[in-house]
Amino acid sequence: MNNFTSTSSFLLLEFSDMRELQILSFFVFLALYLTALIGNLLIVTVVAVDSHLHTPMYYFLFNLAMSDIGSISVMVPKAMTMSLKNDRSITYAGCVAQVFFHVFFATSGFSVLTIMAHDRYVAICHPLHYERIMHKGACLQMVAIGLIGSLIYTILHTGGTFGNTFCSNIVNQFFCEIPQLIKLSCSGISIMETGFLILAFSLALGYLIVIIRSYVQIFVVVLRIPSSQGQKKALSTCVPHLTVVTMFVASGVLVYARSTAQSSNLDSILSMIYTIIPPTSNPFIYSVRNKEVKTALQNLLRVAISYKNKFKVVL
Repeated sequence: MNNFTSTSSFLLLEFSDMRELQILSFFVFLALYLTALIGNLLIVTVVAVDSHLHTPMYYFLFNLAMSDIGSISVMVPKAMTMSLKNDRSITYAGCVAQVFFHVFFATSGFSVLTIMAHDRYVAICHPLHYERIMHKGACLQMVAIGLIGSLIYTILHTGGTFGNTFCSNIVNQFFCEIPQLIKLSCSGISIMETGFLILAFSLALGYLIVIIRSYVQIFVVVLRIPSSQGQKKALSTCVPHLTVVTMFVASGVLVYARSTAQSSNLDSILSMIYTIIPPTSNPFIYSVRNKEVKTALQNLLRVAISYKNKFKVVL
């Protein structure tokens, strides 16, 4: 088989060869992308402008929303273009960029979810020491460490993936995904890439251990609360986070656990769940059950309507 160099392009998986279904997939991707973009931008806006939300929990939610915007913007616009133009090619550089930013935003998003679990642990298990532990400097430091660690890991993993020589340019996925690219390697999985995969699973396992440990301690403390109302109030701040973590981890594990299996439509479905559903649903999960966020959104809407009416009067 021929080797493919940096001047080559890759061919991504198209959802259908029927033009009508390609157009349909374009509008489906457009709807999902706009939903995720608008939802997360609203979260970013209300947290930034509402002083009542300038707390550690919402600072981390702000960072998660930013990661979600970046994550879904890496793949969906390209998938939309592919469906609209009936062109499934992507340049080598474009594929490298997709892998780099996908890994970076996924890793940084997972680190933020881990920090949020720690934040809930401190808030529920050590409420009297919360302000001392989760002060502004500590929050900035935790997020910065997560971003720097994610960047270093992303550079290493992306470099290891594209350090291989590819014997095919047909990627059985709608975006450039590391498990699918490894299958195209002439030499299979190299020792270096094996090391990076082990590092990836170790990193994910470390994050999971922190999250599980935090929630075990949270549940122990909550069960000691005498009133059921107090228990519900304590758990209400944890349910959205647990939902997001479960959805993110379960779909991610399924995708990478199947990385050595034969490619199938199931892989594409799982990858869509893993890459598109969390960024799209996170704003709703965190706002539907959160009175403070809903109040902030209502205030923002009232301000927007007020400015609109003033603008009409001026005209």
